[in-house]
Amino acid sequence: MDISTPQNTAPPPPTPQAAESLSQRARGTSRAGDKIFLGLSRGSGIFLLVVMAAIAGFLTYRSAIVLSKNEGNFFTTFEWNTSIDPPYFGIAVLAFGTVVSALIAMLIAVPIAVGIALFISHYSPRKIGGLLGYVIDLLAAVPSIVYGLWGALVLVPHMNGLFGWLDTYFGWTGIFEWQGGPARSMLTVGILLAIMILPIVTNVSREVFRQVPQMHEEAALALGATRWEVIRMAVLPFGRSGVISASMLGLGRALGETMAVATVLSSTFEINASLLDAGGGTFAQNIASKFGEASGSGRDALIASGLVLFVITLLVNGGARAIIARRKEYSGANG
Repeated sequence: MDISTPQNTAPPPPTPQAAESLSQRARGTSRAGDKIFLGLSRGSGIFLLVVMAAIAGFLTYRSAIVLSKNEGNFFTTFEWNTSIDPPYFGIAVLAFGTVVSALIAMLIAVPIAVGIALFISHYSPRKIGGLLGYVIDLLAAVPSIVYGLWGALVLVPHMNGLFGWLDTYFGWTGIFEWQGGPARSMLTVGILLAIMILPIVTNVSREVFRQVPQMHEEAALALGATRWEVIRMAVLPFGRSGVISASMLGLGRALGETMAVATVLSSTFEINASLLDAGGGTFAQNIASKFGEASGSGRDALIASGLVLFVITLLVNGGARAIIARRKEYSGANG
């Protein structure tokens, strides 16, 4: 039987000259694409720095004008009177209110957000976790003014019971002493801000926890670790940097929130020792409430307070980056 030799259908190898030509064309295309991408990336970074410098320069210039006329101490004066000539104002009350309300919000929101994120990513069934994640996403999309209206119409009237309980059992500390009256205080603002930043911190933390290598968790389970020990030894160390970043995102919103705080807070230029007494103010709330009626020195004074908020935000973000850089060797993200 005649068996024919099968023919080789593979294409012949390219000649050395053709291979070199193809290699040169590939290198030229790759280099051109790399140069374009590098230029666009570098230009984007430079553009961002230019925008930040322009904002800082504008705020500094306008602030210097009004601060040269200010008769009060900008950092320690407890009064805001820019309608007189020369103006007399300071940011002591605004700085105190901004920092205190943001800290209250962080103390309430971050532990709850991390717990929700762990429940969605490691405890709940898939359907329940997906539904809960969808609800959290919806909360993140609610406008600030809606939170403010809800806080003024629902939260404030229902805070009297909590305030009375805190005054009964912890009023001796002075921080939770309540003299009665509407609950338009820094504690109410902090609780409202905690509700507002909860979706942001939860969403970012949830995505970070989902990136934990499955091998780490399986190895811990194989060694006899419980579910909580797996989370403590594998999940939380891996997601530490992500949780810090999520917290800083939430803190940024808490520091700069305007309409919700302006709707709920009973603004006065005084610092109360008790978190339950009505009054106080924040940078963003003061700018939102006074900018429309301000003119001349009044607007420049508000811009000066905005510059302080700008610097505080930069310091917070810089501190967060420093913490992440110091802790990154302990994170599984670099493993």
